[in-house]
Amino acid sequence: MNNFSVNLSTVFTEVPFLDRFKKAREAGFDLVECQFPYAYTIEDIRNKLERNELSMVLINLPPGHWEEGDRGLAADPNRREEFRKSVEIGIGYAKGLGVKQIHCMAGIHPDHNRHVLIENLYFAGNAMSEHGINLLIEPINPFDIPGYFLKDIQQAEEIINSVGLPNVKLQFDFYHIERIHGQALSFFQKYAELVSHVQIADSPGRHEPGTGEMNYKEILLYLQKHYKGSIGLEYNPQGRSAESFAWVKEVTS
Repeated sequence: MNNFSVNLSTVFTEVPFLDRFKKAREAGFDLVECQFPYAYTIEDIRNKLERNELSMVLINLPPGHWEEGDRGLAADPNRREEFRKSVEIGIGYAKGLGVKQIHCMAGIHPDHNRHVLIENLYFAGNAMSEHGINLLIEPINPFDIPGYFLKDIQQAEEIINSVGLPNVKLQFDFYHIERIHGQALSFFQKYAELVSHVQIADSPGRHEPGTGEMNYKEILLYLQKHYKGSIGLEYNPQGRSAESFAWVKEVTS
């Protein structure tokens, strides 16, 4: 289905995770992504990818203890060793699954600081470069994750430039940028050279395009002409997942 990558952490949640790969293939996708694959073995996921002729384009690093409120480790001065272990685990999964991009969440702890984030991203970026993997960071809006450390796109640009590694890039989620700044397409145009992966959802509900206030016909037409990477569908379907793709023909026709 063009260059769309369906996010199996948010779509097809009507069925267990390992059954979502078949659902993606049945819906016409060649590409998938997910947030945190770590509850499943590399072998089990790779089997599902191969059986359904899918490629996995993106995963996240382990975020810490999600159920206890962690939303990443990278900016936490007290968890450097845990972060480095998460990098090792993430690289292992990426290599085993053929993934070339990993998103790193910064976290929300009040002691977080910019210096630690840059230091950890430099470590992770160097480690991933040995395996041809890009490390991505993404601004996340304060409505979805209050107190998230990386909260606007200029901050992300400054951090990427401070890290100074060619494989440390921007994950541009149109939904988050719209919620943070408004006029998300104009921000994509401004920061496009930093972008290595795009994700989409409509605002404000974070459902599929066409359910909110964003002009996705204009956005996707621009991306078709000016962006060559995959486009992650990281949205929460308003109804059943299999019925949430009607917008594709409308916005791409």
